[in-house]
Amino acid sequence: DISAGALMEDGTPLLIFDAEDMVQSMAKLSMSDQLNSVSRISGETAIKTRKKRVLVVDDSFTVRELQRKLLDHHGYDVEVAVDGVEGWNTVRSSAFDLVISDVDMPRMDGIELVRLIKNDARMSGIPVMILSYKDREDDRQRGLSAGADYYLTKSSYQSDALIEAVFDLIGPAQP
Repeated sequence: DISAGALMEDGTPLLIFDAEDMVQSMAKLSMSDQLNSVSRISGETAIKTRKKRVLVVDDSFTVRELQRKLLDHHGYDVEVAVDGVEGWNTVRSSAFDLVISDVDMPRMDGIELVRLIKNDARMSGIPVMILSYKDREDDRQRGLSAGADYYLTKSSYQSDALIEAVFDLIGPAQP
């Protein structure tokens, strides 16, 4: 009954159904007594069972992949962006439970990304963590003043510290 398919810009599959074929198939199935009941999952149940989504924004491939693999290993659904502009476009087009961003990136830095997220009414509630090499107190204050909920430095970075910070901000991967 599927007549075509496509991928949306964000990678979501789009299936195009032939309604007439579908109605005919349903009629045949109902006449032959081959229809089984299907349990319906409510939207609330689906939300409770979905993995929490994290967006990692970092221009370093190595850091990005390290974070992605670590978070994925702990059960989170992870998407990545290579700089602030891509991060901003990604967070606007899809729902995330947390954004983790570097500060120094081309095109748009992490501080500006934090400001944009926190100043947008739809996204202001999304926790944002900065993970940066900048570890001076004024760097930390600059990130927190922009609206970051957590500031972790890469110099003291350990995988346990990142996972603990993520857990503190959004809890376990699945409710």
